[in-house]
Amino acid sequence: MFFVDTLEFAGLGNRSYLAGGDGAAVVVDPPRDIDQVIGAAARRGVRIAFVAETHLHNDYVTGGLELARVTGAAYLVPAAAKVSFARTPVADGDTVAVDDGLVLRAIATPGHTPHHTSYALEDRGRAVAAFTGGSLLIGTVGRPDLVEPRLTEELARAQHASAHRLADEFDDEVPVLPTHGFGSFCSSSQAEGDSTTIGKERTANDALTLDVDTFVARTLAGLEDVPAYYAHMGPVNAAGPAPVDLTPPEPADARQIAERLAAGEWVVDLRNRVAFAAGHVAGSYNFEGDGKLATYLAWLIPWGKPVTLLAGTPERIADAQRELARVGIDRPAAAATGDPAGWIRRGERLASFPRAAFADLAAVRERGEAVVVLDVRRASERAEGHVAGSVHIPVHELYGRIGDVPEGTVWVHCAGGMRAAIAASLLDAAGRRVVAVDDGFAAAVDAGLVVSRP
Repeated sequence: MFFVDTLEFAGLGNRSYLAGGDGAAVVVDPPRDIDQVIGAAARRGVRIAFVAETHLHNDYVTGGLELARVTGAAYLVPAAAKVSFARTPVADGDTVAVDDGLVLRAIATPGHTPHHTSYALEDRGRAVAAFTGGSLLIGTVGRPDLVEPRLTEELARAQHASAHRLADEFDDEVPVLPTHGFGSFCSSSQAEGDSTTIGKERTANDALTLDVDTFVARTLAGLEDVPAYYAHMGPVNAAGPAPVDLTPPEPADARQIAERLAAGEWVVDLRNRVAFAAGHVAGSYNFEGDGKLATYLAWLIPWGKPVTLLAGTPERIADAQRELARVGIDRPAAAATGDPAGWIRRGERLASFPRAAFADLAAVRERGEAVVVLDVRRASERAEGHVAGSVHIPVHELYGRIGDVPEGTVWVHCAGGMRAAIAASLLDAAGRRVVAVDDGFAAAVDAGLVVSRP
């Protein structure tokens, strides 16, 4: 008998896997915080015998090296990956015995990276799972542009070939278990669905239904901006990440928060956007703890800038600290919890700004008031329709482009409200008058706003 357990990390849009038999298991693409993996193995009552990487990850810091060290497992890393630590190199066709009758077989699937390797889990010679990493995803493939711009087309063609190789290797009913593709920006496009099989992908995945030239052209045309922090993940993973430290950060009082702001450090409020808009420390930024905290904070913050976290509870701080460690923001400089009134010095007042719906924006325009409408969605979203006359600056560019926002009161929107809240906090901290539109974009048409489409 065998099992496959999924460990999901929704904030990054990734998954890791624990798979094995009665006594031993392999972990595929583990997260930085390995205690979760060790706990999962303990619940199964199995020994972690192998840790396998499909590739050097660009979107998160791996826990593979530390997990192998702590458990004594063999660390399987694609042989062609250039790393600075001891590991067990694996090449196409290599196998390891995970447990009685249970074998893990390496399959070279270049495309997401030149050295990308998928793994087949075989139970007594029969394939029962395909760990496809950043190769074959649900309805799409891993993006091919994260290694070197001059290799992008070549890697896109390799992705097509690798997808076909996987389809040829496995029967229709074999589950496809990718690492990326659940909101991760490592995915070439965002597809719907929570699970899939080789058979489903044969009929639904562009890499398997389109000829190579059409697939490459469509893939390259659909690539979006790469999160800025990705540039730091590959080198960290190649060098060998240090063990993660999740002990609580130093507590900060109101005076220390003010001093950190004055020093140009980032103070990040993890509360929901409604609470933040109603009252927050002037100069702080709002990245909701329940949103894509790691992705957007790591994308926007100048790399290496100290960050202080504010939240209602220590548990929220701990959750955020864990998520940020996965993308290399290892130690918050400080943290504060409780009521925001305790985060400011005596005599100071909390800052605030209004929230609104698209109907409110329509009413303001009908009255002839001159306002700036700022759209912070991605370019692909805006291309499907945008409020006529709006200014477009994607949220990940806004911190460096606040000077490009025209004068006047700024009504900022995204597709649902989370990114607009981030943008509103950036503008508010810069001293701009801002209104955060906390509404779904579909409501813009219902409100009577003119939505332009190409």
